[in-house]
Amino acid sequence: MARFEDRHTAGQALGAELARRPIEPAPVVLGVPRGGVPVAVEVARALGAPLDVLVVRKLGLPHHAEVAMGAVGEGDAIVWNDDVLDGYAVDRDARLAITARERAEVEARVGRFRAGRPAQSLHGKTAIVVDDGVATGATARVACRIARAQGAARVILAVPVATPEVFTTVPEADEIVALLVPPEFMAVGMHYVDFSQTSDDEVRQILADYPTL
Repeated sequence: MARFEDRHTAGQALGAELARRPIEPAPVVLGVPRGGVPVAVEVARALGAPLDVLVVRKLGLPHHAEVAMGAVGEGDAIVWNDDVLDGYAVDRDARLAITARERAEVEARVGRFRAGRPAQSLHGKTAIVVDDGVATGATARVACRIARAQGAARVILAVPVATPEVFTTVPEADEIVALLVPPEFMAVGMHYVDFSQTSDDEVRQILADYPTL
């Protein structure tokens, strides 16, 4: 099985792949916190592009939080994973409560990660949405939808590893770039030697250290 050493080395490989492609209009790289940010900073360096975060949160099932029934993000964006909801009975009150909780966390994280810095303008730009991998596609769909709502002229979803289904389940992206698309995908973390959790402090430091472009 092909594996990346860690998120930074995965980002370097992804950045090299994107640097070989013509990207017009000018790109802005958007890391999906937390795990997507160490990948995104390497992509931004390879492209000489601005870096920002695009904060989204998974809506986990009430008793199986690791299973995404959908995702929410900035600007009231929301996507439901109908395949998951069809297999589980989740009542309206539970969905509302989980959605409210995760929306509050989105707003809190925006404040923590940007630390008062304004968001990068996406108007008329190519938004390159970067995560450390895509499984269900729910988070990726919300992230791409947010980028489009913020004025991006083109949206590219770029990840080191993805399921084969991602190419048909993320219609919000104009283009999808994935280095690894294993036919028997099981989990994103299986394709990393080091898949330890990225901390809020690491995200803040990456964004603070990256030069303003």
